[in-house]
Amino acid sequence: MSINFPLLLVLAVLVSGALALLDLVLLAPRRRAAITAYEGSVDKPDQNVVERLSKEPLLVEYGKSFFPVLAIVLVLRSFLVEPFQIPSGSMRPTLEVGDFILVNKFAYGIRLPVLDTKVIEVGEPQRGDVMVFRYPSDPNINYIKRVVGLPGDHIRYDSDKRLFVNGVPVAEQLLGKAPGILGSAVLYKEQIGDVDHLIRKETRRPAEPSHEWVVPEGHYFMMGDNRDNSNDSRYWNDPQIAGEMQGMVPDENIVGKAFAVWMSWPEPKWQNLPNFTRVGLIR
Repeated sequence: MSINFPLLLVLAVLVSGALALLDLVLLAPRRRAAITAYEGSVDKPDQNVVERLSKEPLLVEYGKSFFPVLAIVLVLRSFLVEPFQIPSGSMRPTLEVGDFILVNKFAYGIRLPVLDTKVIEVGEPQRGDVMVFRYPSDPNINYIKRVVGLPGDHIRYDSDKRLFVNGVPVAEQLLGKAPGILGSAVLYKEQIGDVDHLIRKETRRPAEPSHEWVVPEGHYFMMGDNRDNSNDSRYWNDPQIAGEMQGMVPDENIVGKAFAVWMSWPEPKWQNLPNFTRVGLIR
């Protein structure tokens, strides 16, 4: 069962804020009136009684304590920066399993929490961006891939594992064998858009037939940097999605732009400690 954390956070802010407002408008004046009435009815007020009459209800006390904290978290998480953890190797070598990343929530526009409706235009995804988005077939799942195709682009992925954008091959330079896998994978430096980054290809993975796609308006074509181990736009096939939209990420599914790794905790966690060796900006 997936948990809709943004919805829970919004509800927590509303409930705690309502309790704080209830106390401000109704309960606190009643407490002050009760204290005034008591002090006027006795010659020497008992301090214990005054403290009892001034005591806030437990729920109100919790609500007033949590409201500012929850409100700050909601604003930061919804409009500025949201943390994620990388669960798979589909973006290797750029991102490793266990990397903790930060995602810029306003890079592609300000969106309302829960509703995800864009209310302020800020910018658009660019080729080469590493983007977090909600998986089109199941919006409850967050994916992270690299933007390869923009609206209107013609994308081709050949049987020799070469990527073409609008008929032009994307520049790549062989760097050598990927470390630690006995020569079964190689690394390339790829230049897409204004971004140069590393990609990984399996040397023993059989070639697949060439495929071509045209990216519809308001959609994006996504690929993982671990080209032979990534469930991305090349493979998504949902019968509930129209043909030309197959494999595409609609604008309304965008979460934000991944821009930094701030910590890593490799699997299995019980054998490893968190470390900061991979801290840095994401290319």
